[in-house]
This record gives sequence, C-alpha cells and structure tokens, in this order.
Amino acid sequence: MTNSKIGSPTDSVKDEATADESRSGGGVPVSRRLTSVDALRGFDMMWIVGGGAVGWALGRMGDHPFWETLSRQLRHPDWDGFTFYDLIFPLFIFLVGVSMVFSLGRAMETDGRWAAVQRILRRTLLLLVIGIFYNGGFNRPLEEIRWTGVLQRIALCYGFAGILFCYFRPKALAWIAAGLIAGYWALLTFVPVPGIGPASYAEGQNLANWFDSQFLPGRHWRDTWDPEGFLSTLPAIATCLTGVFAGLLLKNPGIAGGRKSAWLLGAGAAGVLFGWLWGFQFPINKHIWTSSFVLLTSGLSAIMLGVFYQMIDVWKIRRWAVPFVWIGMNAITIYLAHNLIRFREVSLRLFGGDIQSSLNEWIAGVGDLLVALGVLGLSFLLCWFLHRRRIFLRL
Repeated sequence: MTNSKIGSPTDSVKDEATADESRSGGGVPVSRRLTSVDALRGFDMMWIVGGGAVGWALGRMGDHPFWETLSRQLRHPDWDGFTFYDLIFPLFIFLVGVSMVFSLGRAMETDGRWAAVQRILRRTLLLLVIGIFYNGGFNRPLEEIRWTGVLQRIALCYGFAGILFCYFRPKALAWIAAGLIAGYWALLTFVPVPGIGPASYAEGQNLANWFDSQFLPGRHWRDTWDPEGFLSTLPAIATCLTGVFAGLLLKNPGIAGGRKSAWLLGAGAAGVLFGWLWGFQFPINKHIWTSSFVLLTSGLSAIMLGVFYQMIDVWKIRRWAVPFVWIGMNAITIYLAHNLIRFREVSLRLFGGDIQSSLNEWIAGVGDLLVALGVLGLSFLLCWFLHRRRIFLRL
C-alpha cells in the first residue's frame, strides 16, 4: 500500500524544517518533526473521539464528589463558566497556529509567498466543504443545512491567520491579535443590540447572537444563534495567532530547549491570570468565544505545549506519548471517521447486551465505561493501523 499524503491545516512540524538546521542553545536540534506537537494534538483529539464518553461513564459510578466533579469537567457549561472540556477546541486551533509557522514558513522559503497563499486558500476551501459534509452535506433543503461548525471554524482561523502570517512580521501580528481581542470586547460591551436593548453578554441578548440571527443562513445550533457563528470567529482567529507566537518560539534555533519550555510556561501562566481576571468583567464563555476565554485557553494551551515539549523533545521521554502521536498524525481522519463509522455500535457488539447490563448491576456505570473504553480503543486501533501503514490523510 502506498503512502497517502494530502496536505492539511493541521500538518505538524513535518518535512517543514531541514534536517541540518542549526541546533538550539540547549542542544535540542530543530528537527524534521516536533513530536510534542503531534502528541499534544493527539491528546486533544482523544477527548473528542472517546475520552469524553469515558469521563461521562466514570461520573455515573457513584455519588462521590470526585466522580461528580469529573463528570462536570467533561461537559460544557450552559453559558458562562469554564470546564476542562471547554479547552479542547481552542487547544486544537492553537496547535493549528503552531504548525503553520513551520509548514507555511517552509512553503514561502521554497516556493514563494504567493504559492503559500494559494496553498492556504485551497486548504481553507477544502476544509469548509468537508465541514458541510460533516454536518450532513446536502441531504436537506439549503435553509436547513448548518453552514457553520467545528471544521468550518478551523478552516477560517487557518485561512485568515495563515494569510496574516504570510504578510506581517511578528510584532504586527501581535498588534493584530490584540486588536481582535480588544475590538471584540468593545463590540460586545458598548454596541447596543438592535431591537433588544443595551449591550449585554446574556444568551440570545448579545451582539454576536443577534448577528447570527440576522445574517447567518441555514440551520443554527440553537434556534437563533450558533457557537461557531460569524462574530465569534474573530477572537478565535486571535487564538490561532497565539499559537503562531508559540510556533515562532519553538522554531527559533537561538533559544535553548529548556528556555523555550520556560517561556511557554511563563507566558501561559500570564495568559491564564489575565484571562481569569478579565473574566470578572467580560465573562469567560466558550459559546461566544469571549476575549477572556481567548486569554485563558491560550494560556492553558501554552502551558500544556510547554510540558509536552519539555518531556518529549527536550528530555526525550517519548514512549508514553506514542499512542497520542498515532492520533495526532491523523487527527482530521479520525474526526471524520467518527462521523462516518458508528464506533459505538461496534463497541456495543463487543461489550453490550448482557455484558453491559450485568456490569452496571454490579457497579453502576462499569458496563457503560467498558463500552466507552471500547470506542476509544477502536479509535486508537484505527490510528495505529494508519500509522503503521504510513497512511496520513492531510487535506
């Protein structure tokens, strides 16, 4: 079987840096691939393709506060607030920004800026189309199609952030990111909502939700608005740009590996602190991707990247991360596979029926946990097979 390689906005640091690039001050080579980026992407995707269900099943195993807390952390808040599960999507977008530093940087060096822009536009369009397909495609009237979604937001963040990266220097990118964050805050804080009243952050009463109700075509995730709507994509682009800054740091051969980790941890801690403090005025909210949410999640993403980078690429402690690398190198593939293949039904054929019910009678939730672990195991197995056969589907 031949290798399958079709480019992607989630390309990691692979074939993007030459093998003979200079070493960093800490003796860590700027290698062909930063395994830590793949591993962190795989860790992130794991929660989407089965880890969340495992946590939900664990939450059913008793009334102890620990299980209740675990279950709550693997659900999104109804509106304001933050849980671990809120980090999954922004972390992925952050990693898209990290990866584009290497992939687009290499493309501009070898083929020129215009070729890189063409690559960005092509991939953005492909991902938008696949996102519509993921939502059900064109099997219903146009007014009932959900035109937005996770893949569409990733596409737009990659597209806009990628073009900005091609044309602006890091200092200008920092001002653009700050402008997006501050501008979005100003829009939702000071601009009255037409037909509703003064500016508000409440569900259905804020400018982002109103904008969706007026200008977003098709079916919405909720009646009149969508969490991946138009206005809330602006701060999401800023999230992607924060990943670009992290990628620029990692690519810099003049900074020691340990210092890179320290910078990521320090900057991440600052982002978490400022995001949390800002949240008292501009509530942390994933549904409308508030500016405080950008700072908090970008900070947490930087901290996680710093930890993964230090352990995997500096200390070379990698064995534990191998299964995550399998998923991380085929993240979009496994995401689409879960839309097309009924992993849960396969798991139920293996562990359902009397097995599941008997285990649930023995200890509440154990049967459900086994089914959820089956789904997660099948996901790892598919990614292991693709990795072993060197099949990497990249858009």
